[in-house]
Parts: sequence; C-alpha cells; structure tokens
Amino acid sequence: MKQMEVTILGQSYILGCPDGGEVALLDAVGQVDREMSAIRDGGKVKARERIAVLAALNLAYALSERPAAAAPASAAPGVDIDGLVKRIDSALRADGQLL
Repeated sequence: MKQMEVTILGQSYILGCPDGGEVALLDAVGQVDREMSAIRDGGKVKARERIAVLAALNLAYALSERPAAAAPASAAPGVDIDGLVKRIDSALRADGQLL
C-alpha cells in the first residue's frame, strides 16, 4: 500500500492507497472536493465539519439513487436519507462549538 497526498477544500491529507488504485482514489477525492466546495460556495454553511457531513450525505444519497444493478451489494435498500440529513442537520445546528 502506498501513500498519496491529496487536497480537499484546501486542506492537505495523506491517504493510504492500494497499488493500482491511484486513479480511483483521485476520482473519489475530486468528487468529495467538488461536493464540499459547492456546499461551501453556497454560503449557508461555513464549518468544515458540517460541510464534510453534508457532502458525505449528498454523495451517499447519489449512490443510493443509482439503479439497483449499478449499486454495490452492501447498499442498504430503503434507507431514509432525507431523515438522516434532517437528524444530522438538527444535531449540528444545536452544537455551538463548530468552527
């Protein structure tokens, strides 16, 4: 396993990457960076942790919307993504400690 340095939302990270997985990892990093940047640029959310959670939920929701044949076997059918987003949003709203 090798290590790669990547940048997400202007922050540098060292990530482990299996041999031959560099392209897939860079694609995933690009997707996360684009999603987080879009949320930040929307102007309503400033805390990096909150942006990361919302981006993760958006990407998970997009994966759950894929046709069943394209979805990985581990995808949980019937997950209430909207409900999860609302619960996380409510929990984060109550936390005044976010940066």
